[in-house]
Amino acid sequence: MQLSYRRGMSDLSRTPDVPLIRKLPKVLLHEHLDGGLRPATVLELAQEAGYDDLPESTPGALGEWFFAGANRKSLPLYLEGFRHTIAVMQTPAALERVAYEFLEDMAADNVVYAEVRFAPHFHTAQGLGLDAVMGAVLAGLEKGRADFGVEYGLIVCALRNQDPELSIQLVELALAFRGQRCVGFDLAGEEAGHPAKEHLRAFQLAKRKNFAITIHAGESFGPESIWQALQYCGAHRIGHGTRLVEDLVLYEGKVVKVGSLAQYVLNFRIPIEVCLSSNVHTGAVANLAEHPFPLLRDLGYRVTLNTDNRLMSRTTMSEEYRIAVDTFGCTLDDLETITINGMKSAFADYEFRCQMIFERVKRGFATVRKEFDLPSRRRYGTPD
Repeated sequence: MQLSYRRGMSDLSRTPDVPLIRKLPKVLLHEHLDGGLRPATVLELAQEAGYDDLPESTPGALGEWFFAGANRKSLPLYLEGFRHTIAVMQTPAALERVAYEFLEDMAADNVVYAEVRFAPHFHTAQGLGLDAVMGAVLAGLEKGRADFGVEYGLIVCALRNQDPELSIQLVELALAFRGQRCVGFDLAGEEAGHPAKEHLRAFQLAKRKNFAITIHAGESFGPESIWQALQYCGAHRIGHGTRLVEDLVLYEGKVVKVGSLAQYVLNFRIPIEVCLSSNVHTGAVANLAEHPFPLLRDLGYRVTLNTDNRLMSRTTMSEEYRIAVDTFGCTLDDLETITINGMKSAFADYEFRCQMIFERVKRGFATVRKEFDLPSRRRYGTPD
């Protein structure tokens, strides 16, 4: 694996390996809490809950089962495995444990800031109220923050195929916890046949309360879904956004026309939460080679890298960075820019984001460059 400078910059003086990438500071904006459990934790929680419907009985086999089930090039099929993880996340203790282990895993991967999202109403099957669900998850996250030093934000998800009145209730829930690091509202689920504008009242409430919005769009449906997320619902970030490329006209690999939507996303620096591995597994792209990530990166879009569901897609942030290097030729400077993009785009206060960029991201990259005897970054690119 080689990181080499492009666009006229000199080659790096050595070929870095995976341990270098693991040591880089990282920022994660798009990860689902119920899609990132450790297989061993799923087994232990199932035993505690008396849940006997798991398809495998060892961590290795269960992890492989989740990955094989997710890697079927279909979003609905990708989501089937969640019934098992959700089933074992129905008590305060289970929710707190999963949230705590999430930040422990982030720390092990040198993630310095992570936003994690989930649908609280999925965890009320055994009588927990929505407030209790939120309290348990936030308790686990806060303990993880104290023990591992990873900063975090929590995002509440509604589902496209569910009652829009429920979405309003979930926005209200998120707003009630905004002082406890609940930082945003999301709409997830199958796009086709479930337009985001059906949930318009929920988004209007979020906007009236000056709350942050991200929406899954352009994953399983075309640019129209992204347009609706932005122009009807007021999204500040776009989850996945893979099919934005359909608003670009390419000829022999070069962009000859940029549509008004793609230009809008570029002009207004709308962050795109790119999830390379899961986009292949869900069929959003046929394979990594066809992913629009490198094109969007080179055109100057504010792209970020994310895991989506670490269990289902059998990935980590380090793995997503490795893919960006091996498949798309990302340089160390590119990875630093992508990480800064992530922190700029976080649903956290401006002063905090600036502090994190200078104290955790830039300083962290400089430390790794020094440790591996690599040249300092020469410039930070165009203003953003």
